[in-house]
Amino acid sequence: MTGPTAADEKPLFGRPWIFIRGVPSMKFLPPEGPLEVAFAGRSNVGKSSLINALVGHKGLARTSNTPGRTQELNYFVPEGYSGEGSDLPPMALVDMPGYGYAQAPKDQVDTWTKLVFDYLRGRATLKRVYVLIDSRHGIKKNDEEVLTLLDKAAVSYQIVLTKTDKIKPPAVIKLLAETAEKIKKRPAAYPFVVATSSEKSEGLDELRQAIAETVGIPNWK
Repeated sequence: MTGPTAADEKPLFGRPWIFIRGVPSMKFLPPEGPLEVAFAGRSNVGKSSLINALVGHKGLARTSNTPGRTQELNYFVPEGYSGEGSDLPPMALVDMPGYGYAQAPKDQVDTWTKLVFDYLRGRATLKRVYVLIDSRHGIKKNDEEVLTLLDKAAVSYQIVLTKTDKIKPPAVIKLLAETAEKIKKRPAAYPFVVATSSEKSEGLDELRQAIAETVGIPNWK
């Protein structure tokens, strides 16, 4: 019987995280093991920036001014686990391809869409999807379509507002209330909406706590 590893002694978001795999199709998914939380959102909503801010690693998820750069399911896990036998990381973060990028070729969009839908329907270890909404625009039609898909697939999801530093504080409060009202009758929606700014590091601890509670990890900081 072995004692706790050095990785076990560090809090969830207080250790280095690493990229382990890009998944262009379902056959490349890692074996089901640790619980997963995924991040979804329109292209250019700030998904990669938010993931980097959450784990304190600026270069982990690739950021770009070009919408649609994330074309695979990108897996990130805390460092310090071999992945062999029972030495598995406590959880994985999954950066999903952005949706709603009109300039992408249709066959490419169809491929991304199928990958995302198959993943949502068939991944038993997926605990929750965090759907990112740009606070400057609110919930748009293609966001509504994704929320409906998640409802139909019975996949738990939570709304996360991004870029709240781009609007005034009273507008953030109003948007939080409006968003909570919009999702109130959606069966798979978690009722609490989180407001974040990667630029100003606002709302990150709220989101970290939500993730830690979702995967059942108490020592997240």
